[in-house]
Amino acid sequence: MKPLFRVVFLALAMLLVAMVSGLMAMRFAIHGQEVQVPGIVGMTPGEAERTLAGVGLEMNVERQYYSPQIPEGRIMMQLPMPGIKVRRGWEVRVAQSMGPQRVSIPDVTGESERAAEMNIRRRGLELSSTAEIQMAGTPPDQVVAQSPPANASQVAAPRTSLLISEAATPTAFVMPNFVGQSLGAATRALQDAGFKLGNVTVAPPVITEAPAATTPGTNPSPLAVPAPVPSSQPLPASTIVAQTPPAGQKILAGAVVNLEVR
Repeated sequence: MKPLFRVVFLALAMLLVAMVSGLMAMRFAIHGQEVQVPGIVGMTPGEAERTLAGVGLEMNVERQYYSPQIPEGRIMMQLPMPGIKVRRGWEVRVAQSMGPQRVSIPDVTGESERAAEMNIRRRGLELSSTAEIQMAGTPPDQVVAQSPPANASQVAAPRTSLLISEAATPTAFVMPNFVGQSLGAATRALQDAGFKLGNVTVAPPVITEAPAATTPGTNPSPLAVPAPVPSSQPLPASTIVAQTPPAGQKILAGAVVNLEVR
């Protein structure tokens, strides 16, 4: 019994040693790939890139900002910060100084979006973002505001954002039913609602048939009796018998409505 117990104990001890050894090897492998991020603020891009490459890191210049303190072309910000431990091959993102602001911000309000963009880029600036807004009384595709404002000083970044006017969205309505109403009443309702009266046509007359007078011993034969001929011109009292667009259809403000009357 004792030899069996001793064999089991030795097996468990060897298994424990193997597990501890594996964990230690894994830890050394992981931490062996970690490096400490060096400080590169104030360096030139070439100096910073060589410093990072010396510890196995890479550099990516993401932004450029004006700075009266950091000379033009030097690194002014970095992420991760110095002293942080990262894995080898990690990318350090940096911002580069453009020196003091030397470009005046143009006034592009009132210009079209394309003209404003050309004006901004011609001065060596960038178009950051654009947004649109509906403004009553303002033509579409016109700059109504900008950031930074014209001739602004102490600007942080060479980027300009624009607010552009856009055309107002037409109001939608449901087409009412005018069939059975008089032309005069429907015309007033359309004008009050902001619609346009299009073509008004007169429907063709309806032909009715009636039995003719008969004599004794003969079969009656149907004769066509024409209805009264309506006026060829629509009158305010004329009755609407058809409309386009039909009732219930979605239409926009200012739509043209055609009517047929009798």
